Amino acid sequence: MDQGGIFTWPVRVYYDDTDLGGIVYHGNYLRMMEHARTEWLRDLGIDQDELLAREGKVFAVVDLAVEFHKPAVFNDRLVVTAEVVETTPVTFTFRQGVYRGSLSGELLCTGRVRAACMKRETQRPVRLPELLRRRMQEC
Repeated sequence: MDQGGIFTWPVRVYYDDTDLGGIVYHGNYLRMMEHARTEWLRDLGIDQDELLAREGKVFAVVDLAVEFHKPAVFNDRLVVTAEVVETTPVTFTFRQGVYRGSLSGELLCTGRVRAACMKRETQRPVRLPELLRRRMQEC
């Protein structure tokens, strides 16, 4: 789902997302952000399995920073965002947020994630797929 150039992905907090204190375990925010980036790619028509089979390319997180503002708890409805804010020939950087309820709800967590395109066999950086570059320009 795209809202004004920002991709959004709805999430429900389940019991197994929480820690002993009943709040979402910090590592699970990274998983939620990963899911939003994956769904953003799908929304653009990029299937990572096909990309690997066709071009031998994969994406890897090479840098990230996260700030936790407020906790999410069991059964919360969340919205996770993904917005590309910078690209190079081989990387793209996302600004991401996790909100309670909606984009106008409480901001719980923010992140900045840079991913690189790599050749799986060599694990060396390669250019972003042409289809992805075109689709990002269309947004």
